[in-house]
Amino acid sequence: MSSQMNGAHAGDIDAQAAWLQLKSVPEAQLVDVRTREEWTFVGVPDLAELGKQALLVEWQSWPAMNVGHDFLDRLRAGLKERGVPETAPLFFLCRSGARSAAAAATATASGFGPSYNVVGGFEGPHDADRHRGAVEGWKARGLPWLQT
Repeated sequence: MSSQMNGAHAGDIDAQAAWLQLKSVPEAQLVDVRTREEWTFVGVPDLAELGKQALLVEWQSWPAMNVGHDFLDRLRAGLKERGVPETAPLFFLCRSGARSAAAAATATASGFGPSYNVVGGFEGPHDADRHRGAVEGWKARGLPWLQT
């Protein structure tokens, strides 16, 4: 994990390091803040071998992409449903790392976490051919994922 606090959240962490934390810290939770459409059509992280599931909580909803006014309530409810304390390490993931940084900062400001941003997200930035998933992020690191 990044030892640098950026003032907004606990720090940035790459997907492989997040996986290792999810594996070694029983209460650690991956929070996927992409849209329902992304979960459905692009896929979701598969944490089955860790005995976990990613917590799916939209930060913004398609098509307006407005930040959900009830994001923190949905996050709190999802953690409570799983028996995960709000003080557990939380790893926020989006497509490329921008929305998840905002979600991690909001969670931190509200007393959750430590809350980390998974840099590179699920798909990462575009490659030379303008495709995602090969340069950085969850998929590029070869971490497990599935189509829902």
